[in-house]
Amino acid sequence: MTEHELHAMWASARLQIILSQLGPIVLLTSSVALVMAGLGHQPTPIRLAAALILLSTGILGAVVQFSAAAEAQAIAADLSSLGAPSAVSRRIVAQAGFANVVKFVTPTIFVLTFLALLWAIFAPPALGGMQ
Repeated sequence: MTEHELHAMWASARLQIILSQLGPIVLLTSSVALVMAGLGHQPTPIRLAAALILLSTGILGAVVQFSAAAEAQAIAADLSSLGAPSAVSRRIVAQAGFANVVKFVTPTIFVLTFLALLWAIFAPPALGGMQ
């Protein structure tokens, strides 16, 4: 593959990472708003449905983010093996380690946020829930 093709693949992987974060961000923010609007007072099936929608979207988003970040790291590895890489390629290779943030830190934050929302939705008020 040419350096130019690898740059295009890198840009595509970055776009996938960015776009895969939009769904969970919107859903997490909406969920906080729904909790504040009284989701915790709704019947259990409604609360459970909200939690499962949030969970499934989070899992799908994490899988896409992990996959795209792993691809980006593989692309960076290919770029590092090129003879006389451009400054852009050297920068991509130098920044490839940050993909670990997308692979591990972001999903961890999602899990913690998800657990906090579950607590707010299902815990009794005496334990800090909104129910």
